Amino acid sequence: MQLNSFTDYGLRALIMLGSLPPGSLTSAGEISETFGVSRNHMMKIVNRLAQLGLVETIRGKNGGIRLKKPPSDINIGQVIRGTEPLQLLDCSTENCHISPACRLKGVLVDAKNAFLGVLDQYTLDDVLRDNSELQAILRIQPVTS
Repeated sequence: MQLNSFTDYGLRALIMLGSLPPGSLTSAGEISETFGVSRNHMMKIVNRLAQLGLVETIRGKNGGIRLKKPPSDINIGQVIRGTEPLQLLDCSTENCHISPACRLKGVLVDAKNAFLGVLDQYTLDDVLRDNSELQAILRIQPVTS
């Protein structure tokens, strides 16, 4: 299964935001520049992440974007469900004349559920924790106590 670019960049944006010191703000422009995606596309992604309650956007001169929840409360499976269509095939009778007798759709539902079940076991914190290499790539200074 391949995730669409919307989901891919949504996960990357969450990773970048989660790598920032708690409460720090960045902009959609900075995220889009970091990952080489258009600012317009990133704005749509950030808007969706905000609708899902994962990020908050603050308007104004000192505004920006930050995580709304701690990384440990952001479940990867839920992010995928909120950003990915997840319909593997169109099994409607208008599209497929064998649909009434086809057992493949049940197999695909099982596969999708297994895929999401694995992702449900991970949070954003799992991909961020003790990852100084990621912080170096993103040029983010680690938070020191």
